Amino acid sequence: MPTRTARTAWNGTLQEGSGQVELSSSKVGTYHVSFPKRAAEDADGTTSPEELIAAAHSSCYAMQLSALVAEAGGTPQSLDVRADVSLGPDPDGGFRITGITLTVEGEVEGLDAEGFEKAAQGAKAGCPVSKALTGVDITLNASLA
Repeated sequence: MPTRTARTAWNGTLQEGSGQVELSSSKVGTYHVSFPKRAAEDADGTTSPEELIAAAHSSCYAMQLSALVAEAGGTPQSLDVRADVSLGPDPDGGFRITGITLTVEGEVEGLDAEGFEKAAQGAKAGCPVSKALTGVDITLNASLA
């Protein structure tokens, strides 16, 4: 299996500096990061580690769920997956990811709500990104369209 690479070039202090995150493997883009914007409600055109984790988690989860729906005898027509990743203070100092909420609405043929919920929970547990984030509380809201 492949290894994927991202690179960050950072200049300056935490509060006054900024950086650029390059998605090196895919070459799809370079994105600005800064701590003040990371900690602000309005990202104002910059990304953050939390947003990048949310992107990784939502896409990984969608892939895993599509596989489990098919294994359960269903056919996924569409899956709309959102991952909300929260940053907050760490009681031991600094910051930490305080939680992740996955929300999925699926249009699925051949599975009822109970079957979809079972596949959704299985995807939450089996997605490689979920496995990597076992130290974070991950909640799931799943529904059929």
